[in-house]
Amino acid sequence: MSYSVGQVAAFAGVTVRTLHHYDKAGLLPPSDRSHAGYRLYSEADLVRLQQILFYRELGFPLEEIAVIFEDPQANALERLRARQCELNEEIARLRRLAEVAERAIEVQRTGVPLTPEERFEVFGEVTFDLSYATEAELKWAHSEGQREAMARADAHTKEDWRRLMGEAAAWRAELLAAFDEGEASCGERAMDLAEEHRLHIARWFTSCPPDTHRRIADDFAADPRAFALVVPPSQQRPGLAAYTRDAVHANAARHAGGVTDAREGR
Repeated sequence: MSYSVGQVAAFAGVTVRTLHHYDKAGLLPPSDRSHAGYRLYSEADLVRLQQILFYRELGFPLEEIAVIFEDPQANALERLRARQCELNEEIARLRRLAEVAERAIEVQRTGVPLTPEERFEVFGEVTFDLSYATEAELKWAHSEGQREAMARADAHTKEDWRRLMGEAAAWRAELLAAFDEGEASCGERAMDLAEEHRLHIARWFTSCPPDTHRRIADDFAADPRAFALVVPPSQQRPGLAAYTRDAVHANAARHAGGVTDAREGR
């Protein structure tokens, strides 16, 4: 039994134009032609079309499908296994994107609502980079400290944010002064500033032992988006992020040597 191109298109859920394209590509030439020259497809052609659509659904380009059809036993299994690996990687990527989207929604909702004027008044030039925030959420997703920090940030009032950012601005001015005046990152002044930053995190967000503070400071030096949350780009100097990281590491080493501060946690 033979079927017209219109019938086959209807059976398969494709367009007539697609069948014409498969014909021109040499993948699905019709087995016969009518007296008027119209394409006629056999049952075997329909089976071949099913195979083409199967491979297309898996993402194979037409050129690769043609290679498979040349020698199905030699090409199909190996190529299907390779495609399976690619699909598994894509599934993992999409799952990660879905998780990022979920985290982004959570991050976007976190914090006290502020008008644009209030946001500028409170945060000034410090910008909130959603891409960095969501990546940080994923990186620290299983951290109790991260959950506590997000919960406490969510509970802050406008006045809390004003006080918090005021403290941060004063600390930043001291950091810039120490850096500009050539204070060593391992000196007392720089280490005291690092300690003040660590206690600021503990006071407003979550407990920040020296090891955790080191990891945070490593992000400052590695990712400009992280450091921009501490020092806006307009106030940054070349080498300042690394200087801050080194001061934090020096302060952590000082703690390891037995120096403690009773102010932590207040």
